[in-house]
Order: sequence, then C-alpha cells, then structure tokens
Amino acid sequence: MAKFKIIISDPETGKSQSIELEESQAVPGAAVKLSGHKLKITGGSDKDGFPMRPNIHGGVRVGAILSEGVGFHPSTKGDRKRKTLRGNVITESIVQINMMIVEKPKKSKKAEKPKAEEAKVEDLPTEEATQ
Repeated sequence: MAKFKIIISDPETGKSQSIELEESQAVPGAAVKLSGHKLKITGGSDKDGFPMRPNIHGGVRVGAILSEGVGFHPSTKGDRKRKTLRGNVITESIVQINMMIVEKPKKSKKAEKPKAEEAKVEDLPTEEATQ
C-alpha cells in the first residue's frame, strides 16, 4: 500500500492542514476527518519531488518545455526551460496530494435558533429592575 501525505487548504481562512494516510484509492472528505466537505485535487508531487501538472495526461513522468505555470516560474519574459514533470493521474509513485476545500457543509438552522432565543430572554428587563 502506498503512503499519501494529503495537504488540505482552506481559501477562506488561508490555513492548511496535513494528514498522512496509507490508502491507495481517492479519499472522500470523511476519510480525512472532514465529513460533508467537498474537496478538489489541485496537484501533488511524486516520490522524487517532481510536481504534477494538469495538462500532462496519464501517470507518466515527462520532460516538457515550459514557459510558465506549475513547475517553472521564469525570471525574465520569454524564458523557456525543459523540466521533468509528473502527469495528472494519481499512481503508486505519488507521495503528496494537494487538495482545496470547495464547499463546506451547511449549518442547520435549528442549531442557530436556541442561541437567538437565549439572547432575547437576556435582553428583556425584569420586573424588579423596572420598579
């Protein structure tokens, strides 16, 4: 079985958390202790540190000429460089998977009502205070 290091980022708070799993299949939100969340795979890297790139199909390692994007950030305009990259399919050689929270579970309205009722009761003046 392959070990995966899953990094989940929350764009609303700007924080991320890391979870290690020993499974070989794709993980639902419940498996990473986020039940009800919708997660999107944004990338990852293989055992040698080569990043996954979304426009390379399959689970292969390829040497591609890049001008921008994942795996290469040019220092001057027009720079191109051959870089080794990994395809967009999660295979046994992928070690790290990056995910982003797309949708959080909706909070129930029943849980919010008691708090509102408590606030109303506290705001009402008592008979002793009015006399």
